Amino acid sequence: MKPVGWLAFVALLLGSAWVVAPDPARLASGLPRLMGWLAGAWPPDFSEGRDIARRAGETLGIATLGTFAAALMAAPLALVATRQVTPSFALYHPLRAVLDALRGVDGFVFALLFVAAVGLGPFAGMLGVALHSAGSVAKLWSEAMEEADPRPAEAILAVGGSRWHVALCALVPQTLPQNLGGLLYVWEANIRASTVLGLVGAGGLGQELKNAVDLLDFNRVLAILIVIVALTLAADRISGALRRSLA
Repeated sequence: MKPVGWLAFVALLLGSAWVVAPDPARLASGLPRLMGWLAGAWPPDFSEGRDIARRAGETLGIATLGTFAAALMAAPLALVATRQVTPSFALYHPLRAVLDALRGVDGFVFALLFVAAVGLGPFAGMLGVALHSAGSVAKLWSEAMEEADPRPAEAILAVGGSRWHVALCALVPQTLPQNLGGLLYVWEANIRASTVLGLVGAGGLGQELKNAVDLLDFNRVLAILIVIVALTLAADRISGALRRSLA
């Protein structure tokens, strides 16, 4: 990195410190209170386990359907946002900017907007996850296709094939295992992200967590956090096993 880049990074770091205003004294005074809450949270309260299980199912459904919908949206976007398919800079760069915009707006924000548009519930959460993830998945897939071996594409063009033939007959088959693995990573991340969508009324475990925190019911908070960790670990193991099967 050039000196100008380092200076810009240091300026950003100092500016961040000024805006955030870290206060070790506040942390020191707040930690005992937090420790007291955690100590009082044991044992976890699973007395309303059916409600927690239903919210966990919503979280899993939001992440799974959201990721599937994202893949459907990302497939054409990724193809068109690949240099070998769209060599024109006038079209390529705006498409990449669209993908960056979708990635740049968090699924939490999209979910908040969809709650206003379609109402409370997991459907709004699924739409938010799908729209944000479509940008991430399309970017992963397009970059994988751009880095694919160029020789099959060159051979197809040499015999008169179109750029869409290149996409469907060379780029997609070459990168299919890698792209499916990337999709599984996104699904895994979406399960973690979906646990908090209930904070804006978009369903999932976040709704139960918010209710428990509002009531200062830390035994129930601990039970919900245990379920969130278990759900995340299970998704990680399943995703890892499926990725290994693609190798």
